[in-house]
Amino acid sequence: MKLSDFQGLDPQKIGSWPLAPRALVIVVACVAILGAGFWFDTKEQMAGLEGIEEKEGQLKDTFEAKQAKAANLAPLKRQLTEMEQSFGALLRLLPNKTEIEGLLVDISQAGLASGLEFELFKPEKESKAEFYAIQPIKLRVTGSYHEFGEFISAVSALPRIVTQHDVSIKPRTGKEGERELVMEATAKTYRYMEQDEIAETADAASAGKGGRGRARARGGKKRKGKK
Repeated sequence: MKLSDFQGLDPQKIGSWPLAPRALVIVVACVAILGAGFWFDTKEQMAGLEGIEEKEGQLKDTFEAKQAKAANLAPLKRQLTEMEQSFGALLRLLPNKTEIEGLLVDISQAGLASGLEFELFKPEKESKAEFYAIQPIKLRVTGSYHEFGEFISAVSALPRIVTQHDVSIKPRTGKEGERELVMEATAKTYRYMEQDEIAETADAASAGKGGRGRARARGGKKRKGKK
C-alpha cells in the first residue's frame, strides 16, 4: 500500500478505487460499526450480566445457608424437645399458689431445727415476671455461725427453689448483756403462674406500655402548643 494509491480518489466512486484503499475503508467501517455496537449495546448487556452474576452469587449463598439449616433441622428439633423436657422438670421445682404456704412453713421449720430464734419472718408482696412469681420473705434470726450455716444448707436442700439475698450478719448485745449474732436476709421463693395469671400479666404490661406512649404523645402536644 502506497500513499499514491490514495491520491485523486473520488469519494463518490469508491467502487472504482484500487484494492488497497477499498480494503482500508472496509476495515475502518467494520471497526466503527463494532465500536458503536459495543458502546450502545454490548456494554449495557455486560453491565446487566455482571449484575445477574452478582445476584446469582447471593442466591447461592442464601441457598447454602438454608440448606445448612435444613440439614440441621432434625438435630435442632431433638434439642428443642430436650430443652422442653428440661424446662418442664425445672418448672416442677416451682410450687403453685396452693403449695407456697407449705413452703413457707418448711423454711421456718428449717430455721427452728437449726436452733435459730426468729425475730422476723415476714412474707412480702409478690412480684410477677413473665411466667413465674417471686415471693420475698424478710428474715431476722439470732444464733451462731454454725446454726446460720445449718439453716442455709437446710433451705438449699428443700425440694423447691429458695434463694438467699442481702445476707447480713452482725454482733449485738442481748437483753441479758450476752453477745449474740443477728442475721438479716431476704429469702426468695418462686412459683409458676397459671395461664390466666400469665395472660393478665401480659395484658397489664401491654397496657402499661400503651399508657406511657400516650402520655409521651400528650406531653409532646402540650410542648408544641406552648411554642
